[in-house]
Amino acid sequence: MEDIKLKISQNNKHIDKPLQVGRNYTDTDKRKLAKASRDFESMLSNFMLKSMTKTVPDMFGDSNSYGSNFLDGIFEMKMADYMSKHKSIGIAQNIYKKLTGEDLPSKINLEKYASQRKFNGVVKNTESDKIAPSTNTKKRVDRFEKIIDNMASEFNVNKNLIKSVIYTESAGNDKAVSKAKAKGLMQLMDATAKDLGVNNSFDPTENIYGGTKYLSQLLKKYDGDIEKTLAAYNAGPGNVEKYEGVPPFEETKNYITRVLGYYNFLEG
Repeated sequence: MEDIKLKISQNNKHIDKPLQVGRNYTDTDKRKLAKASRDFESMLSNFMLKSMTKTVPDMFGDSNSYGSNFLDGIFEMKMADYMSKHKSIGIAQNIYKKLTGEDLPSKINLEKYASQRKFNGVVKNTESDKIAPSTNTKKRVDRFEKIIDNMASEFNVNKNLIKSVIYTESAGNDKAVSKAKAKGLMQLMDATAKDLGVNNSFDPTENIYGGTKYLSQLLKKYDGDIEKTLAAYNAGPGNVEKYEGVPPFEETKNYITRVLGYYNFLEG
């Protein structure tokens, strides 16, 4: 195999010198910087992989065929994304640290919590516990796809988790009101909505903004522990603190089961 000639032969060559930038970034700014850093590393990784695949032609068959070119492109993009997420190059980490003076935060790993749950010390495999939403529920929630995408990106929360919470909370009914007076798609209580900056819980954009922001806060509070996050969303953080984990409420346990069931279904 011929040597691959790349313009960047040293990972840190262009970021050895500290950048003279401000360090007073908000949490939102940091999320955007983290995403930009990862995107840049992914783009660079993609460039490197393109150079590599040129030295191994016809990896997926005849290079003149549409199928081969399509699969080559998919391979490059997926590999670049994988490399970026797993910090195999480290460029995103270096860029983010130069800008903020902090380590690049790791993405919340929902998969390990979606594949197993622990209740009262018993771990249950939920690989087969997939719950498909009804056709009508799916159609209702699909109307808000763009809003969900935007909020998932804004708060760095998995879009399928947001959808799963909406499926469970309201089945996609933006006018839903519970017996406890929780309102809208993600069933926000008035006091919680106010704290989150939501003025109208029946407005889909505001409601999904508030619900996703709350999920983000809980995920951060519980270090990405999806069980505690969902338990707190359903029963309140006070109960999670009181019982030092998922409270022994059947409603809360069933709630977590349903949300993770939808999540497993959406993740495939």
